[in-house]
Amino acid sequence: MDRRVFLVLLLAGCADPSTNLVPVVTPTPPPPTPQAPAPVVPPTQSGVRSFDDWSRDFYSRAVKAGLPASLLDRELAGLVPDPRVNSLDSRQPEFAKPFGDYIKGAVSEDRVAIAARRKPAVASILADIEARYGVPGDILMAIWAMETGFGAVLGDFDVIRSMATLAAQGRRQAFAEDQLMAALRIIGSGEFPRSQLRGSWAGAMGQTQFIPTSFLATAVDGDGDGRRDVWGSTHDALASAANLLSKGGWQRGQGWAREVTVPDGFDFSLTEGPRETPEWWAQHGVRRTDGLPWSGADAGAKAMLITPTGAQGPAFLLFPNHFVIRKYNNATTYALGVGLLADRFGGMGGVIKPWPYETALSIGDRIAIQRALAQLGFDPGQPDGVVGVNTRTALRNWQKSRGLTADGYLSQDMVQRLRAEANIL
Repeated sequence: MDRRVFLVLLLAGCADPSTNLVPVVTPTPPPPTPQAPAPVVPPTQSGVRSFDDWSRDFYSRAVKAGLPASLLDRELAGLVPDPRVNSLDSRQPEFAKPFGDYIKGAVSEDRVAIAARRKPAVASILADIEARYGVPGDILMAIWAMETGFGAVLGDFDVIRSMATLAAQGRRQAFAEDQLMAALRIIGSGEFPRSQLRGSWAGAMGQTQFIPTSFLATAVDGDGDGRRDVWGSTHDALASAANLLSKGGWQRGQGWAREVTVPDGFDFSLTEGPRETPEWWAQHGVRRTDGLPWSGADAGAKAMLITPTGAQGPAFLLFPNHFVIRKYNNATTYALGVGLLADRFGGMGGVIKPWPYETALSIGDRIAIQRALAQLGFDPGQPDGVVGVNTRTALRNWQKSRGLTADGYLSQDMVQRLRAEANIL
């Protein structure tokens, strides 16, 4: 054997066996899957801890609800509460002002005169809207007058800041957050910039004062220019109001209410109670104050009786359309003011029975009687100082149990009686 071949074989046999193995290559781990960055909450610098805590929490929930972080970063960064909003929230005239004073201020001769001057210019618009939606032009004129003085006073509050202020305050958090989300969606859609979203302290915008959720749901392009401009277009604003009422259940050809009289000895516990036809009410002695018979759609409609200033003041039968107006603003004062103003715009007279003199009640008095009613076993709901239907029902039940006229009217005399009985001084 060739010596060189032998040496090669010898060396190969003595070699480390591991050198004959296929090298094991450790694979390089793949790069980590990119994770979406956690939303960065905009810095809060208001100096009000409760507001800043709410802001951080709302930001997280808004992102989960699908609002872009970039939109929230831009619109919420540096936001501070508006002290004017909290102040105005506690002084809403629909709940704080005596009923008769509110109505007399709403149904003023000045408004009637202005409407007479403005009506010819919008007559064709109102006719077109009524044909389309079934809502009378005088009702729309009354809303226009009540909300912004026929478009003269639109409000200069930043809706985003106002709604954030109300939400952080807590009393109306759910409502305010819904409106804030809707306002942010309007901005995010590109339909209108934030600079356009200005209105009342409570977030109502445009000539007919639409809150953001109502704008998204019912605002329409009345003049056909491709935009729903409730600020600059009277046609859009009035058509949008009509669409809101139409979707709320407005009944074509039916009235909204009529002033009525009640007989001596009437059972006032029936007020704010059953909804029955005028014929049913007539069997209980209720008649139209003007002496006319019931006719048309009103004759078969179900109506509720109210005496908003008690047994000594005017009484009204409210038809379903009254409650549709309350979907615009859920206060009896507001809806009654709109309806009575619309009647005047249409050439009808005012309320026949005079409004009685009323003493304004402090919020302390109103909260005290709510506490007193609850203590005496008549539940008025949360003691918030707002004399709404729950408080009036509780008061009516207490009055009836004490042999008093059960009209549910909170006079100064009733306040004193309740305070004394419940020993709340």
